[in-house]
Amino acid sequence: MSKVGFVVSKAVGNSVVRHRVSRKLRHVVRDRLARLPAGTSLVVRALPASAEASSAELAADFDAALRRLLR
Repeated sequence: MSKVGFVVSKAVGNSVVRHRVSRKLRHVVRDRLARLPAGTSLVVRALPASAEASSAELAADFDAALRRLLR
C-alpha cells in the first residue's frame, strides 16, 4: 500500500486557500495512486503558485513529477 502526504505551508495562502489546494491535490493523487510501486511513501509539497493553479495544471505537474520519479 502506498502512502502520500501533503505539505501546504502558509506561503501558499490563508487557511481557506491551503485547504482548497490540499483537496485538489488529494483528488489528483487519488486517481494516480495505483501507478506508484507498492509500499511507496511520497510527500507532495505545494509551492505558492499552486494557489492559483487549476486542477488540470496541478494534475499535469504531478504527472510530470511522477514520470521523473518512475524512470
